[in-house]
Amino acid sequence: MQLPPTVTSRAFERLAEIGAADQGQALRVAVEGGGCSGFQYEIALDQPKEDDLILEGAGQKVVVDAISLPFLSNATIDFSEELIGARFVIENPNATSSCGCGTSFSM
Repeated sequence: MQLPPTVTSRAFERLAEIGAADQGQALRVAVEGGGCSGFQYEIALDQPKEDDLILEGAGQKVVVDAISLPFLSNATIDFSEELIGARFVIENPNATSSCGCGTSFSM
């Protein structure tokens, strides 16, 4: 059974801080071929589309397209602030390995 990804309250709070919903945008999380490990995450602000899965919280939206959804089953979308920088991160239990920066993975 495929479960949809979840979004942490920190990720929704960060989207509110940057005013994504005020601009009519959502955080789009997609999976594309490429990257040093086989697949890579594409994370950007974008307009929701008709066939997107929409995850909502704190007045904000995170969207995942139908093609990327199986790759993100049961994943967690979070926001991390560390000394090296702040960014949205994905904890993906489906990934068998990932690169050092965490933007690409293999299954």
